[in-house]
Amino acid sequence: MIKKINANELKKYVNEEIEYSGFVDTIRDKKWVQFVILRDETGIVQMTIEKSEEKNREMVDLISNLTLESTVKVKCKVVENEQVKLNGIELIPSEIIVTSRRDGELPFNFNDLDNVNLDTRLDNRFIDLRNAKNMKIFMIQSSLVQYMREYLYNNNFMEIHTPKFIGAASESGSEVFEVKYFDRKAYLAQSPQFYKQMAMASGMNRVFEVAPCFRAENSNTSRHATEFMSFDVEFSYINSYQDVMNMESELLAYAFNKLKDKWGSEIKEIFNQELIVPTLPFPQMKLKDVYQELEERYGYKVPESEKNDLTTEAEKLVYRLAKDKFNHEFMFITDYPAEKRGFYHMRDENGVLQGFDLIWRGVEITSGAQREHRYSNLSKNAKEKGLGEDVKFYLEFFKYGCPPHGGFAIGIDRITMLLLNIPTIKESMFLFRGPNRLTP
Repeated sequence: MIKKINANELKKYVNEEIEYSGFVDTIRDKKWVQFVILRDETGIVQMTIEKSEEKNREMVDLISNLTLESTVKVKCKVVENEQVKLNGIELIPSEIIVTSRRDGELPFNFNDLDNVNLDTRLDNRFIDLRNAKNMKIFMIQSSLVQYMREYLYNNNFMEIHTPKFIGAASESGSEVFEVKYFDRKAYLAQSPQFYKQMAMASGMNRVFEVAPCFRAENSNTSRHATEFMSFDVEFSYINSYQDVMNMESELLAYAFNKLKDKWGSEIKEIFNQELIVPTLPFPQMKLKDVYQELEERYGYKVPESEKNDLTTEAEKLVYRLAKDKFNHEFMFITDYPAEKRGFYHMRDENGVLQGFDLIWRGVEITSGAQREHRYSNLSKNAKEKGLGEDVKFYLEFFKYGCPPHGGFAIGIDRITMLLLNIPTIKESMFLFRGPNRLTP
């Protein structure tokens, strides 16, 4: 395998001859010397070329005529030099090869994004992501997903991959994208929910998937997108939805602990955000009790008609409540009325949903539940919701026996936004998709 040596690894190669590749970030062409700052996704490094040395003449001419943001491959020696501010090392080149040359002016200065319109940045995302802070967002996000995966693999979960084309608008017809599929209609899946449950009926006891989901909602908020990455988990042989909440709590605590070890100091330094590893167990409250506490503590009142779900303002106040009451950043909210949730969620004898939302930093990051696994109850629930042929294929999964199971989904882009205190989900997604954005 070809191994690229990155900027953050160069100290391991002091006094060695290596090959380094990257972008030309800065050129300082002095009378006797050229200082060239090279950049890759992990950082920057100084390359030094002495003009007085005859052997360097060709390289000096090349650098003098090179445009910034071109890419180069350099054969060089890694040298320690305490006078060099960039980690005390520099590259002394013996050969420079230009692998690509920047053609034309950059659309904006990616090192000064405060003065660039967000739409302009998103139109030119390939330039926007060259910003070091933006690059860090996705390095940290990648680690977060890695650690969440790691926890599940360590606990005998199997990663599956479910289809995103579905034949029926089964969960909510008004919120799915319809597409032409040869001679008939198809839809983009809102979630892998039905197929995760099919895996349970198949005897796959523990599964997860990291994949895109699609929502045809004309929501233009800082936290909504029409396509987003979802981390979905489902597992069997549970006793109640409490087991599902416990699983998610342990997953997040594990991932945050690993994330803090690797990125905690940089998250604090670059994003001015403290990464707090949550303690176990996570606190939980019933929906009606939340509204009662919000009114008593903070004077927040809503009409009774709105108390069947959390309002946006209530979500924000739940963060304050979690810290004031439990000294915790996370809070599970339970006991939602069943009419507000999918027909496939289990209900108790009083019609109370056997599920939850998880609120973190004032935003819902998860919905989860114990699922209804009994065919007769599931058929009844579907009928009450007015669902017939659209879910016939799904109901078949449960006719031949299915263990008790439950699960949850975490929006990767949303949790990244909250983790790093990013103002909008548009910046925590590699490429944002919303009602008014379909390119690049």
